[in-house]
Amino acid sequence: MPGSVPLALGLDTIGLQVPWYFRCPISLELMQDPVTVATGQTYDRASIESWVATGNTTCPVTRAPLADFTLIPNHTLRRLIQEWCVAHRSLGVERIPTPKQPADPDLIRSLIAQGPALPVLRKLRALARESDKNRLVMATHETRAALVEMAFGGSAEEAQAEAMAVLALVGMGEAEAVDVVGREDRVTRLGKVLGSQATTLEAKVNAGAVVEAAAAASGAEARVVLGAADGVIEGLVALVDEKANARAVRVGIRGLFALCLAKENRQRAVSAGAASALARRVAEGGCTGELERALAAVERLSRTEGGREAVVSGAGGGAAVVIALVRAMSGRAAEHAAGALVAVVGGSEVLQLEAVRAGAMSQLLMMVQGGCSERAKRKAQHLLKLLRSAWPTTDSMANSADFLQPY
Repeated sequence: MPGSVPLALGLDTIGLQVPWYFRCPISLELMQDPVTVATGQTYDRASIESWVATGNTTCPVTRAPLADFTLIPNHTLRRLIQEWCVAHRSLGVERIPTPKQPADPDLIRSLIAQGPALPVLRKLRALARESDKNRLVMATHETRAALVEMAFGGSAEEAQAEAMAVLALVGMGEAEAVDVVGREDRVTRLGKVLGSQATTLEAKVNAGAVVEAAAAASGAEARVVLGAADGVIEGLVALVDEKANARAVRVGIRGLFALCLAKENRQRAVSAGAASALARRVAEGGCTGELERALAAVERLSRTEGGREAVVSGAGGGAAVVIALVRAMSGRAAEHAAGALVAVVGGSEVLQLEAVRAGAMSQLLMMVQGGCSERAKRKAQHLLKLLRSAWPTTDSMANSADFLQPY
């Protein structure tokens, strides 16, 4: 509403006192989704969920241990808060919305029991898309196992595709991953969906998400099985190249990262164009929130035969890949950017000079002296040794105490 006061800013700013029993004891803000815990105390859902997620097991007010973490919606209090908001609308107070409740587990079980009927699967997909809470309710072994059977069983092709879409949203645990990877026909189907020209992009993305989920929930042997299947790695590479579709790129990166954790898959990935495609996304800044995984895969692939050349080519040349990797040497991605840069510039004095010109030295010194992991620091130290000869001796940094340390 025009002139309304966002609740997040606090209503005290307009001189309106919020009744203390409408405030969350944790945030002290007006509650928008009041829930009651086992001790009988009421909190705003977001605040108490954050409290529990950080490892706390006691009630914030009473300090009594929480016997369980069930959150019961306090509908009566919510309605009172809504009425209070409406009564103060003239002061610009917005009415708090009525929160959607998570899907009823009994409803999920009832839908699953009806089997692979399209209307049922579409309802399940709609519920899974609606919220994280719904996906959490659906993430039981019984539901996931049933979805695996529907996605790979003898149902109609359209129903299989719909079940695959739901499975992609809900994810898999180790038991369901074994059910997929342990069956050759199921792995083959994933490869066919990913590699077929006749398959829709949406179906390929869903299959890629299932591959990633199965690889992430399984061990190295399962990753090798998935990577060896015709069409799987090639299909994931194609998804990375779908730069107009953020979800496709994200799924492709995550899938290739998971499969390239297994050494046995890396040569095939390089041959399939994975190193080029990933380097291209890194250089273009199009990793859609998956830069760390993309660089981790690039680092591994650049150490594989033909991988270094593919990374350089994919990024648009030596100078371009060096600039992209130096730019990425910050935050959580720094370790893998440094590792990939070692592989790329290791045998080329020209590229070492490019790295120095791109500002690698200052980034590496910050990594060594900062709060990076020990492994990241070792990679930075190795790269400093490699680049030292390319640093102009007339530069003040080259003669500084930090630079002259025996890295």
